[in-house]
Amino acid sequence: MEVINIKEKFKKFSDHYNPRIAAELNGQHVKFAKLKGDFIWHSHKDEDEMFLVIKGRLFMDLRERTLTLDEGDMLVIPKGTEHRPRADEEVHVILFEPAQTLNTGDVRHSFTRDNPDWI
Repeated sequence: MEVINIKEKFKKFSDHYNPRIAAELNGQHVKFAKLKGDFIWHSHKDEDEMFLVIKGRLFMDLRERTLTLDEGDMLVIPKGTEHRPRADEEVHVILFEPAQTLNTGDVRHSFTRDNPDWI
């Protein structure tokens, strides 16, 4: 057991769309990520995914609309829902998702991280 300081964890990396695992509980990973620009359209067939915005403004594109998340907002993307995160300026997010969740879901891409690093 250790106390996790969110600000300190975010200082440990600077790249975008490369989530880091900060904790694990009940088969779930808690991942920290910085986002900027457009990600790719994808879905997760078997996993829900939760985004919690710590810093900045995140746009979550869905096929029928775009949702805006500001600091302190969170959103659960239900399994099977096609989505694309994007950010005009750097955003810090915490992701809660099953440990086996691949960040690009059903799509292989240069953003795909098969084995995220721990921070």
